[in-house]
Amino acid sequence: MSTSKYFSLLPRFVSNAAISIHSGKKVPLILIPVVVFLMLGLQLHLQWGWPSSVGRLIKRPPAAGIVVASLRSEDTAWVHRHLQNWSRTVYVVDDPSAKFTVPKNKGREAMVYLSYIIDNYNSLTRTTIFVHASRFAWQNDDPDYDVLPTLRNLNLTYVQASGYVNLRCIWALGCPVEIAPHVDAPANADHSSNATDGRELTTKEIFKQAFEELMPGVEVPHKVGVTCCSQFAVSREAIHARSKEDYIRWRDWLIQTPLADDLSGRVFEYMWHIIFGKEAVFCPSAAECYCNLYGFCNLKCQENECDGRYVLPQFATLPAGWPRVGWSGEVRNFTGPS
Repeated sequence: MSTSKYFSLLPRFVSNAAISIHSGKKVPLILIPVVVFLMLGLQLHLQWGWPSSVGRLIKRPPAAGIVVASLRSEDTAWVHRHLQNWSRTVYVVDDPSAKFTVPKNKGREAMVYLSYIIDNYNSLTRTTIFVHASRFAWQNDDPDYDVLPTLRNLNLTYVQASGYVNLRCIWALGCPVEIAPHVDAPANADHSSNATDGRELTTKEIFKQAFEELMPGVEVPHKVGVTCCSQFAVSREAIHARSKEDYIRWRDWLIQTPLADDLSGRVFEYMWHIIFGKEAVFCPSAAECYCNLYGFCNLKCQENECDGRYVLPQFATLPAGWPRVGWSGEVRNFTGPS
């Protein structure tokens, strides 16, 4: 039967249904729109290849969004190549003409993260993952220092339940306690990048005053602990627990603070978990973290680490040729995708 004949049956079906109702026969009214819908669907399938054609037109919302803080010199092609089911926003902080950039290249990745939240506050995906640009880097919690398996294995349901998760399970560096603000703050601090004796200030020394400026009216915690290094996932609800005006105010602080680029960024490194609703010391056991977040359960673990998952490298820069070339120039059996 031709597709046009299917359409010709529709008036006849409706008319017959109306006659049946008029004559007292019981015809469930719900059948009329159901049958009409089914016949229209058959028409679309025969004539235009529905539902495959419709599927191409109707886009499902992405499962998550990834936000990347990068420099022009960094290769971020891996993000688009391997994470196509996620929305991908790559900021280039030192390129004013980039599609996504920042008002001022200051505060390291914090400027990117805050800018993204401000720009997308009303259109966030259910889960947002914030990461650095390098796929292979010393801080990535993976035997190959590869962030890709971390992202692919990420349990988004657990992120939703937790609100905020750090992508690192290993406690080095930052846990169990990294900063004791009331103890570490020097008496002679003037909130510049240098102490009054001329030496360079540390994050520990400037944290208390920075916290007071960023969180007015909130008691400064006595201890702060979270594993480094400003790579985390957060739910939309956790972001929305703070007003958009808060994020704008924090970005303005980054722009205006006399603290140097690295110091101002590190302040946020030890505040993201607090901003998103966690206690000032947020150091879940490594076993709990690997199991809940990545599905790596039944590992042999101590509280702060699990065997075979991560070794703190001797150097912050991975050797040339990594991951296929090791620290001593040996060939490594790397089996991950290119």
